[in-house]
Amino acid sequence: MIRKKSSFLTFIFSLMPGAGEMYMGFMKKGVSIMALFFFLIFLSTWLNLGPLMFIMPLIWFYSFFDVHNLRAMPDDEFYALEDDFLFIEDGSKDKIKSIAIRYRNLIGLILIVIGFSTLWNNLYDLLYAAFPGAFMIALYNVGHLFPQTVVGAAIIALGVYLIRGKKKELALLEDKGGPQA
Repeated sequence: MIRKKSSFLTFIFSLMPGAGEMYMGFMKKGVSIMALFFFLIFLSTWLNLGPLMFIMPLIWFYSFFDVHNLRAMPDDEFYALEDDFLFIEDGSKDKIKSIAIRYRNLIGLILIVIGFSTLWNNLYDLLYAAFPGAFMIALYNVGHLFPQTVVGAAIIALGVYLIRGKKKELALLEDKGGPQA
């Protein structure tokens, strides 16, 4: 049974995204928020994508105010709350499997990019002694910018996909006599 906790410790734990939820007894939700927060830090530093860090304050504020809203709830509402993961419903293992099957090629491409980048970073020092300085600088730049380029291309492709999907959806609505744009 989840119980309300000390307001001082709730405040202290709410300063770390996810820790406040975990302190309040909502482990799944807290782990989800904390994993998202630290994964974005990892991704933005590994791929040198500074603008991705602009999402960090949103996650921090969401977690901070979520904890304090949980603390301020009436007891009957608080004790009726279920602990769920933030993005995955408990009974959705089949849904996750179908998504993994549908996007198997995309997941494979992401794993290849991560593996290539990791391998490149590890082999770069070995290659440095074998090749001249200017050539190694060029190789370093290619290897360093490759993951960023792939992520940038993926973001553009996702944007085009979303826009095309919305246009198709609007065209279907117009064909059925729905709202006119």
